[in-house]
Amino acid sequence: MSKPKVVILGAGYGGLVTAIRLQKQMKASEMDVTLVNKHDYHYITTHLHMPAAGTDHHDNARVAIADLIDERKIHFVKSTVSQILPEEKKVVLGDRDLSYDYLVIGLGSETETFGIPGMNEYAMSIKSINSVRFIRQHIEYMFAKSKMEPKRKEYLTFVVGGAGFTGTEFVGELADRIPVLSRTYDVDPSTVKIINIEASPSALPPGLPEDLVEYGMEVMRRKGVEYKLSTPIKECTPDGVILGNGEFIRAGTVVWSGGIRGNSLLEQAGFDVQRGRVKVDECLRSYQYPDVFITGDCSIVMSPEGTPYPANAQIAVQQGYNVARNLLYAVRGRDLKPFAYDFKGTVASLGRGEAVGLLKVKKVKGKFAALLKKVIDARYLYLIGGIPLIWKKMIFKQKTTARNYHVPN
Repeated sequence: MSKPKVVILGAGYGGLVTAIRLQKQMKASEMDVTLVNKHDYHYITTHLHMPAAGTDHHDNARVAIADLIDERKIHFVKSTVSQILPEEKKVVLGDRDLSYDYLVIGLGSETETFGIPGMNEYAMSIKSINSVRFIRQHIEYMFAKSKMEPKRKEYLTFVVGGAGFTGTEFVGELADRIPVLSRTYDVDPSTVKIINIEASPSALPPGLPEDLVEYGMEVMRRKGVEYKLSTPIKECTPDGVILGNGEFIRAGTVVWSGGIRGNSLLEQAGFDVQRGRVKVDECLRSYQYPDVFITGDCSIVMSPEGTPYPANAQIAVQQGYNVARNLLYAVRGRDLKPFAYDFKGTVASLGRGEAVGLLKVKKVKGKFAALLKKVIDARYLYLIGGIPLIWKKMIFKQKTTARNYHVPN
């Protein structure tokens, strides 16, 4: 009897954790597991705002898959997924086809622009290692260009659309980077503008208490960040953004962090989707195809109150644990276990030495919250790579911090 074939698409949080848990728990020759990813590395999405701003090296946000996966147990295929054919139980890659008995989809998200004209063409997004390298280089180019054309004040105007998690953390890092860039390029820092635009009436990640939001916004304002709340962006142009109230802001840099949607391959495959995401059952399976598990940004998980949980790294990691266990249960003929989300809290960085957060019901802010953010990051590294990975990242960070992230007292 042939071994059941399990194919995992995507080495993001959900897919990678599924693979790591399977290699730890499955018996020899119990199943044939293949992990497919278009890169040979896993990148830590929650860390990308730092290399985007230039306060950390982009290599600190990625981990080689070969360092995490035991290829005696998990077969890794570096390839791009072209098509998912759930009726045929087959996946079409760029260079081959894979059949499966069980499929895990963790392909991550795509940028959601809500149909804003010009946003795809003229704005940048923090979504991958390559994208953050480009943003960092573009920011430095704007500083250099401003010295060549000093009358073009818009070169030093940085617009960030969206004041949720990604937008807030990027703005905090960028504000801390400005003094370094100003010294490097002989720029008067008072000529630099950072404008964070948000359609909703509140900045910072949703769900934070009002006093923490006010604290966070005050920290940002002291760093020079200007907020425009309850102000949607109507259009993005090559020269800046047009707001809903008709105001035009000239800017050399527009970074969009206003939303995400699930991977378009799901809709193309015939799954019922909402903004590219699939509503899953209590065991994280597609209602249409019970042999397909869906995790992370591609899935919609409903809470007991009947509302969808937010798509974030925390829930994706927990989904990975649950999917791995249920794959083992399915192969062993046991009843699957429903997914139960355990919200542990949320912490948002506000730049160097500052953060705000909520742990269950306890509020945290300032230096303690910033330390807690580092602990959370270290915990994830431990989950996927143990102490050696934490140590490796600590050594690498020490070597690059002085060069990339020096902020004067």
